[in-house]
Amino acid sequence: MAGRTVVVTGANSGIGRAAAQVFAASGARVVLAVRDEGRGREAAAAMSGTVEVRRLDLADLASVRAFADGVTEPVDILVNNAGIMMPPMTRTADGFESQIGVNHLGHFALTNLLLPLVRGRVVTISSNAHRVGSIDFGDLNWERRPYRAMAAYARSKLANLLFTSELQRRLTEVGSPVLATAAHPGLAATSLLRNNGQRRVLDRALRAVTDLVTQSVEDGALPTLYAAVADVPGGAYAGPSGFLEGRGAPKLVGRSARARDTELARRLWAVSEELTGVTFPRRRLEGVPRTEAEA
Repeated sequence: MAGRTVVVTGANSGIGRAAAQVFAASGARVVLAVRDEGRGREAAAAMSGTVEVRRLDLADLASVRAFADGVTEPVDILVNNAGIMMPPMTRTADGFESQIGVNHLGHFALTNLLLPLVRGRVVTISSNAHRVGSIDFGDLNWERRPYRAMAAYARSKLANLLFTSELQRRLTEVGSPVLATAAHPGLAATSLLRNNGQRRVLDRALRAVTDLVTQSVEDGALPTLYAAVADVPGGAYAGPSGFLEGRGAPKLVGRSARARDTELARRLWAVSEELTGVTFPRRRLEGVPRTEAEA
């Protein structure tokens, strides 16, 4: 990883922090893109190598644009890791339901704004919860139906995979060498699970079982690293190889039929462009050399 730059969102805790630590220890220059700069600096202080902290609030498109404007150097790997899981009904600064806003739309805008600078991979973190997700274009932001936190989370994780497949299609279409991949951590003992227990979304019994079947944060980060550096095709999806993809060494895994729906992916992309005001930078990517040697 020497000489490469990696941007990891939500890298002050969980699998994002664990992945960032490995990247930095392997010689990469790592940018921790975090909402809380204080926690970001604490995380950076515990890492070896070259680590930089920059503020990014994915719940605010103005912050996303400001972050992107501050990135002027090439980015070899962008890891769209940050996420929230089953909070009470809240909305982003731009009026989006918070989970679709942070987990999908914020990363959608960030990726397209940075894409002209990306020269390696875009890795987006999804979840096995995508399998029960659905996209309701008539009420994407839960303005009509009663809010269901788990359904909203599953929707955002399905959106992550649809985004990855459509991004790869567009990159291939313009002849870009950049690959779009995705990963899920299985059942990793991250703050997402712990916080949900504190909010009683998971009762004490379920938390006790979770403690037995989850893997460490470091092991949960392995699919992210695999999707970022392994020899995999564009559009690949990595996850744990163990029982029900809950834990174990990383490998390529399957996805739901909805996540493979190309028309659904195209429609979501169009809606995401409309909602964020950010579009695929086609003209800036066309004619980009296919290999570093050609550059």
